[in-house]
Amino acid sequence: MIDGILKKFGLKYEDLNEAEKETLRSWLENLSKQEITVEKIKEYIRNMLSGVEKELAQDNLPKTKDIFLKARMRNYLLLLDFLTSPEKAKKVVEEQLKNIKK
Repeated sequence: MIDGILKKFGLKYEDLNEAEKETLRSWLENLSKQEITVEKIKEYIRNMLSGVEKELAQDNLPKTKDIFLKARMRNYLLLLDFLTSPEKAKKVVEEQLKNIKK
């Protein structure tokens, strides 16, 4: 199950660092207890982004690790954009409607 989910996003369990693995394990544990919401998924992705940002902030990263981390960050940002695009679209429509009333 976990490998299938990660595979959809071009990730492997082995690619995750320990903090991300622990987050994923706790998230999966919570899945069995409660309902998944888009907001919870967004929060999870934000946590994963934060972990990548901390790793990228380290001095003298090997070039391959730097590239790998940037690729992961790009994937997380794309996922977050995908999940928030309906919200953004709704806000744009609302703004347009507000302008029509004026």
